[in-house]
Amino acid sequence: MTRWGILGPGRIAHKFVQDLLTLPDAQLYAVASSNQQRADEFAKEYNAPHAFGSYEELLTLPDLDVVYVATPHVKHYENVMMLLNGGAGRPGLAVLGEKPFAMNGEQVQEMVKTARTKGLFLMEALWSRFMPGIEKALELVQSGVIGKVVSVKADFGFKAPFVPDNRLFNKELGGGSLLDIGIYPLFLSYLILGKPTTIKASAIFGSTGVDEQCGIVLTYPDGQIALLDSTLQAKTDCVGLIQGETGQIRIHSRFHETMGITLIPEDQEPTTFDFTRTTHGYDYEARHVMQCLAEGLIESPLWSLDDSLNLMALLDAIRVEAGIIY
Repeated sequence: MTRWGILGPGRIAHKFVQDLLTLPDAQLYAVASSNQQRADEFAKEYNAPHAFGSYEELLTLPDLDVVYVATPHVKHYENVMMLLNGGAGRPGLAVLGEKPFAMNGEQVQEMVKTARTKGLFLMEALWSRFMPGIEKALELVQSGVIGKVVSVKADFGFKAPFVPDNRLFNKELGGGSLLDIGIYPLFLSYLILGKPTTIKASAIFGSTGVDEQCGIVLTYPDGQIALLDSTLQAKTDCVGLIQGETGQIRIHSRFHETMGITLIPEDQEPTTFDFTRTTHGYDYEARHVMQCLAEGLIESPLWSLDDSLNLMALLDAIRVEAGIIY
C-alpha cells in the first residue's frame, strides 16, 4: 500500500484523488492546505486520516510515502523544495509535482539537483505522457508506420470566464495560456520530435498582462516543423496531428487526455484505437509513480527529470521570444 499526501486541495487535487482511489494499492493518507477547514473537508470527503492546516505538517508523518503537489504554478518550487529538504526530524519526501514543474529553468534545476543529491524520487505530473493513447501514438511513430515525421500540429484552447483574480488571469499566480495549457502542445512536439533548432513565438496579452493567446513555430534538424497554439479566448479543436511522409496519426480531442487515436496510412483504410476509461486519467501517472517507488527508482524512465529540464528550457525560450514576463 502506497500512502499518499496531497499538498493543495484544489480542483485538480480532487480529480487526482478520485482517480487515485480506484487503485487498490493506493491510500490517501494526508492532506495539507493553508486553510484548516479546507483540509478537514477534503480529508472527510475522501476518508484521509490526517488533515493539516499548514504544508509543513506533512513532514511530521514518518510513514508518508509520496506527496502530490497541486498548488498554483508560482508555489511549485517552494513547496517541492520544502518536501525534498524534509524537516521535523524526518528526511525528505518523494514528490509528484504538478506541471509546469516551476516558473523557470533555474528553479527546476535546483529541484532536480536536490532530488538527485538526496536520492529522492521526483517527477513532474505531466499526466499526458502516461495516457494509453499518447503511448500508442508514440509507439506507432517509432514503428515507422507513417514514415519519417514531417510535422506536429497541436492546439489547446477554451473560453475562460474573465475573472481578474482567477489564477488563469492573475500574473502573480503565474497566469496565462502558455504555462497552463500551452505546455501540452509543446509537450507533444517534444515527445515526438525532441529539441528544436529554432523557436518563433508570439503572444496576445489581455488587460491583466497575461498571455491570453500564444502561437509557436518550431523547426528541427531533420527538416520537421511544429505548429502549436494555446488560447483562453475560445474553445478550439484540441487535436494533435502527427504527419508522416506515408501517413498521419490523429490524436482525438482533447488530445492531452485522449481516449482514442486514428492511424491514417497513405492509400489505406484508417484504423482507430479506442482507450475509453471511466476515470479522469490521473490514475495512469499515479500507478506509474507507485511502480517507480516499488522498484526503488528516483526518476521515471518514461518522463525523466532531464525531460522536465528540457521542457522548461523550451518554455523559458518561448517566453523570451513572445515577451511573456513574470
